[in-house]
Amino acid sequence: MKRVKIGGQAVIEGVMMKNADKYAVAVRKPDKQIEVKVEDYVSVGSRSAFFRIPVIRGVVNFVESLVIGVKTLTYSASFYDDEEEDHAQNKKEKIQTPEQKKKSDDLMMAGSVAFSLIFAIALFMMLPAFIGEIIGKFIDSRVLMSLIEGVIRLAIFLGYVALISLMKDIQRVFMYHGAEHKTINCFEAGVPLTPENVKKYSRYHKRCGTSFLFIVMIISIIVFMFINADTAWMRLIIRLLLIPVIAGISYEFIMFAGRSDSKIAYILSVPGMWVQRLTTREPDLDMIEVAIASVSAVLDWQEYQEAMRNGEIED
Repeated sequence: MKRVKIGGQAVIEGVMMKNADKYAVAVRKPDKQIEVKVEDYVSVGSRSAFFRIPVIRGVVNFVESLVIGVKTLTYSASFYDDEEEDHAQNKKEKIQTPEQKKKSDDLMMAGSVAFSLIFAIALFMMLPAFIGEIIGKFIDSRVLMSLIEGVIRLAIFLGYVALISLMKDIQRVFMYHGAEHKTINCFEAGVPLTPENVKKYSRYHKRCGTSFLFIVMIISIIVFMFINADTAWMRLIIRLLLIPVIAGISYEFIMFAGRSDSKIAYILSVPGMWVQRLTTREPDLDMIEVAIASVSAVLDWQEYQEAMRNGEIED
């Protein structure tokens, strides 16, 4: 049996888990029942060797994760729409053919993904660069300017996370985020997935998307040190063009840290895991139950753990 690397994401009152070409989203509905939806997903990387090249595969994975993330968030939110929104949606669906509804959903999905990318790039990349250009008028050192810009970028990122964590709904999402990590840690330790067992494990994980974003911030500091252009607008354009490269390098780092048990990998992962103190909370047993349901939908974890114990897992 091949080794698997399950990844996931917290959604509204639920958890999404992905394994290879399949992902599932489990949601605790208002009636307290757990709804599980399983979808097949064929990655672009499985269709072409080009998209499996290091760094390039990181960009592909990032975009695909964003698409799945927006899709599963939208699905989970649909259980918690108020009655007026439900009535409006139902009325709309009655006058739409299946083809029209699919086209409408696809357009909405594309718009959400595009907005998310533009918002993230504008807030975490271009705004710090713009502020840095203003400060740079008083500093001659390009290296020092890159460091200052990086500090501004980190401050905006951490401030944004800290600010949204004050929202009650986001706090619950962060609790489900903790449930996701605890469940994966328990699974990877080879321990049976029961709420009581999972509860004992850490809410931090080396392959977390939060760590990925933090690593993006750090690597951007290093990469942007080498930007040398005469005009501010050209430096901004170069930064935009380098964003996919930075994302790809960051992905390779996260994958290395996730695969390696070395002390070096652990030390390099610590800063990103510190940030997870902001984006995860301790979940209750009901939340953990939802995360376990999501894992169970994409993998026979009992069979897999039995193979682990028998030494039958191949890298």
